[in-house]
Amino acid sequence: MSGHSKWATIKHKKGAADAKRGKVFTRLIKEITIAAKQGGGDPDGNPRLRTAIAAAKAENMPADNIKRAIQRGTGELEGVSYEEIVYEGYGPGGVAIMVQVLTDNKNRAVSELRHMFSKNNGNLGESGSVGYLFSKKGLIVVPKSAVSEEKLTEIVLEAGADDLADDGDSWEIITDPKQFDAVLEAVKAAKLEPDVAEVTMVPSTYQKLEGTQAAAMNRLLEGLEDLDDTQNVYTNYDMNEAAVAAG
Repeated sequence: MSGHSKWATIKHKKGAADAKRGKVFTRLIKEITIAAKQGGGDPDGNPRLRTAIAAAKAENMPADNIKRAIQRGTGELEGVSYEEIVYEGYGPGGVAIMVQVLTDNKNRAVSELRHMFSKNNGNLGESGSVGYLFSKKGLIVVPKSAVSEEKLTEIVLEAGADDLADDGDSWEIITDPKQFDAVLEAVKAAKLEPDVAEVTMVPSTYQKLEGTQAAAMNRLLEGLEDLDDTQNVYTNYDMNEAAVAAG
């Protein structure tokens, strides 16, 4: 699972730059709104909303902003109506890509996605074209310097994690989405601060790229992330350190 956590970590580090453009708050507000719309405004009974609120608090979003986003989702306040769509496509070398979009204009969203794919040697595919390669999982990434493998294994398996993997400088914890909250709470109770903690789409296989294909793939991923309607980008691209530096 080496490729995934590297991309997740890169997204995490990218957060500081995104925040300057207000992008982090915008995405979090949209996620809170759609979560409340689909599952109700009580985070205790709505895991997706609970996760979104925790992410918003981690970015120091004011409580009033969170409250208003929930109220827009439940219909207590008027607001923009977002549609959630997952688009699938291929990057350079046939790498699989899924883009989760929250948009108030489906035509604009698909037009921008198609343009971004085509100008970076990729193409937008049909629904179902690559989705079978991914499974919804909880992902928690903890620095190796913070805890031993033996100790972390004991903590996370007892809390219900599926797997603990070595990913270079980090430990990568994989959970069933239903166990994500419990495992994350156990990690934090052990005074460990994750670099990444999210419910995401984990690929079953990874694909490596070299040279110009890797550079084009990096540009495509960055471009997709920067689109206003994009919430998340998932890929089976094995992003090694050299490819990151080249991007």
